[in-house]
Amino acid sequence: MRKFLFLLLIVATLFLSSGQTYEQQTLIPTLEQLLPDKPLEDSLSKLVIPYWGKMISIEERGYYPFLEFLLRKSAHFFIFGLLAVAVYIVLPTKWYRTIIALFITLALAIGDEYHQSLTGGRTPSSKDVLLDMAGAVTFIVVLRVFLMTRSGQKQKRLRR
Repeated sequence: MRKFLFLLLIVATLFLSSGQTYEQQTLIPTLEQLLPDKPLEDSLSKLVIPYWGKMISIEERGYYPFLEFLLRKSAHFFIFGLLAVAVYIVLPTKWYRTIIALFITLALAIGDEYHQSLTGGRTPSSKDVLLDMAGAVTFIVVLRVFLMTRSGQKQKRLRR
């Protein structure tokens, strides 16, 4: 039952988040309050991120909007990675559950972007769906490697 609750919590978080306007969701005032001295600004100013035809940097956006960009894109990667793992865990143990978990995660990522399209001040992006799926694939691969390693260790213990 906890597995389903974890999955529902992630889906609810995504639904609520994508239903908020940018103004409701912006992190910039919080970042300005928490980081008034702009820590690591010199180091971060050397970072330029190519993001689908644009070069995103502190110079291009400013310190706080750049940090917000990094946090938002990291959130896409991690939340959809967690979502894929949660879906994987609730599915029955079959060889194809990885594919089904990734397919369900893809459907939810597309649905999330569609939901954003219905929200004022938000821009849906197929690029975010790709970022979401990069997180999903990465987390599933890490989970599968962990499970295989753990299974191999159990087999070794049984042979002793």
